[in-house]
Amino acid sequence: MSQDPALETFFAECTELQASMESVLLRCEQGAADAEAINELFRAAHTIKGSAGLFGLDAIVTFTHVVESVLDRARTGELPISGAAAAILLEGTDHIAKLLASIVAGDDAQDPALLHSGSEILARLTAETGFTTAAAAVTALPADSKAAGVVAPAGVGDGPWVASDCWHISVRFNVNVLQNGMDPLSFIRYLTTFGTIAGLATIDDGLPSLEDFDAECCYLGFEIAFQSQADRVRIEGAFEFVREDCTLNVLVPHAPVAEFTALLGRLPEANERLAELLVQCGSLTAEESRACLSVPELNDAARPAQGTDIAPPASVTERQNDGRRASDGKGGDSRSIRVDGDKLDRLIDWVGELIIAGAATGAIARQAGLPVLQESALQLAHIVGEIRDQALKLRMVQIGSTFSKFQRVVRDVARETGKSITLEVSGAETELDRTLVEGITDPLTHLVRNSIDHGIETPEVRLASGKPAAGIVRLKAYHDAGSVVIEVADDGGGLKRERIVRKAIDRGLISADQSLSDDQIYALIFEPGFSTAEQVTNLSGRGVGMDVVKRNITALRGTVEVHSEPGRGTRIYIRLPLTLAIIDGFQVGVGPQDFVLPLALVEECVEIDTNEQAAAETPTGHISSHGSVLPLIRLRDLFGIRETRGRRQSVVVVRSAGKRVGIVVDELVGELQAVIKPLSKLFSQLQGIGGSTILGTGKVALILDVPGLVARTHAAHRGADGGRRATRPIQDLISE
Repeated sequence: MSQDPALETFFAECTELQASMESVLLRCEQGAADAEAINELFRAAHTIKGSAGLFGLDAIVTFTHVVESVLDRARTGELPISGAAAAILLEGTDHIAKLLASIVAGDDAQDPALLHSGSEILARLTAETGFTTAAAAVTALPADSKAAGVVAPAGVGDGPWVASDCWHISVRFNVNVLQNGMDPLSFIRYLTTFGTIAGLATIDDGLPSLEDFDAECCYLGFEIAFQSQADRVRIEGAFEFVREDCTLNVLVPHAPVAEFTALLGRLPEANERLAELLVQCGSLTAEESRACLSVPELNDAARPAQGTDIAPPASVTERQNDGRRASDGKGGDSRSIRVDGDKLDRLIDWVGELIIAGAATGAIARQAGLPVLQESALQLAHIVGEIRDQALKLRMVQIGSTFSKFQRVVRDVARETGKSITLEVSGAETELDRTLVEGITDPLTHLVRNSIDHGIETPEVRLASGKPAAGIVRLKAYHDAGSVVIEVADDGGGLKRERIVRKAIDRGLISADQSLSDDQIYALIFEPGFSTAEQVTNLSGRGVGMDVVKRNITALRGTVEVHSEPGRGTRIYIRLPLTLAIIDGFQVGVGPQDFVLPLALVEECVEIDTNEQAAAETPTGHISSHGSVLPLIRLRDLFGIRETRGRRQSVVVVRSAGKRVGIVVDELVGELQAVIKPLSKLFSQLQGIGGSTILGTGKVALILDVPGLVARTHAAHRGADGGRRATRPIQDLISE
């Protein structure tokens, strides 16, 4: 299907509305189906159906029409929305998502299996709620819509007839309606989803001469006799998206002749012509038409020229856009726009190039030694920094929208496992880069499912151990030292330490006499193919997943840690950078190589005291810092830098996940803005590197993976193999 901007916007908005319905229905399933929730569901279903009708997506319109009708009756209290009905409506939102996905994929959503699934859902919904509706024939519009004529019910001849019990709809579309992306006929078709067009007359009196005709302009209007049980609000709502591009009048069934007389006075066409069309579409009899024309106040000479837009009086049913916004509780001046994510990514890329160019300009200014040039370079650096901050804020999103999706995950997995689970969420307002939000969703989903399947016990076991029958899964997010930490916790039985050790020994991951801390043992669950499940289920037990979780988190320059207490539950910490694009860094040098550390993780810089030189030179080097032992890591040794070290060495103290490490370097250069560039595959075997950046001098500097270095250094000091140096000298790889 053609992905024009309007259609892409429709898909995005429908996806959001479908997610909104899902969130509300999850509350309704727990007994929270109050009037506000029902109204929110109805508005979402109504908007989806209306938008789909504009694009001629009949499969979505047909399915959502029944859902909307049920919710409409529920609003008036005629139908109950029980927990069971909410569960079926949840399946309905899934079906809407499948229909959308089918259309996005280029299909027309007419797959027989998909249609059968939708019919089965609607059958169960109507049976559960007791909803019934009279089947009504829907009369299609004529193929030749240019010809003025009447769509009369079956059995009606060519002569005059009267459409009893019909609303009368008079609509004149503005000339520019097509240019604004609206198809007038789509609104007429949409009426047939909740009623029957008993009669229709097309107004083409405003057609210009062939020389003046513009194919991008609309010259049509319609007089419609519409048979429906809907109220005025719903009929007006059919034209919701075109209110600013049309003049709309709606008259109730059996409206007195005086109202039709007033209508003739408001419309631009000649009275006799209009009266004739009202008779043709069945809204007036010939006698009533003559009565309208006999009113002296109808003076054609006083009416505007044909083709002009007429604003109806306040009593007419047309509502302007500002009135709609006021009724919705929103301000008239909208401050939000929808921006394509790819455009944001390109913006950040160019901001990165601007930062590099600005750094180069600053370096040239310092070399030139001209005060005026240096001042100008400083001002440029300040402006670039502000642009950088604002650009990054554009990509920052709250993680709450991601957390809200797990209400459904928890609900479905709990039902499948036969457990009672409560999801607790905190820190939903925490912001991070949208790329990180997208990348973390799958790992979080696997961790939440694992917590329910592996961690939380069955209600019987929990009650026997003195716990509440319902288990708790907690999702928490917060900022910490320039990073975002996401916790996934449960109050289940905790990880089985002995079982993990036994499995690891059997697989040769550790030796029987090896001494490991609890955290190191729990970290073994991230090894490929590792599983302690006693039986394979639909959810887990095959040893596939946790290694992928760690790999995906590592790809986001993040780390993952596991803490567990027997009988009390498991807590998993995911630590992520705020952004993957640009960071404030601290530049250091070791020999000819430059490195950058994330500034937010740097605590202080110190010198190695001569009294501690010997301790610092040992394989597990360390110095004293603030009354405690500070482990050291030498970048020269880690990366195989051959050049002899300088006479002076400094230690940059960094902190990550509550642990401190000192990084030994030759030179402290200072702060800078680092544009993160992806690493070449040549560096894939290097440990401790999180990316690269280009300095103002044009040189390449490597960005250190500080969380990884901190974790590995502390592991080395506990005796684990965590301090291995790079397999090849780093200069060899850079030169290649």
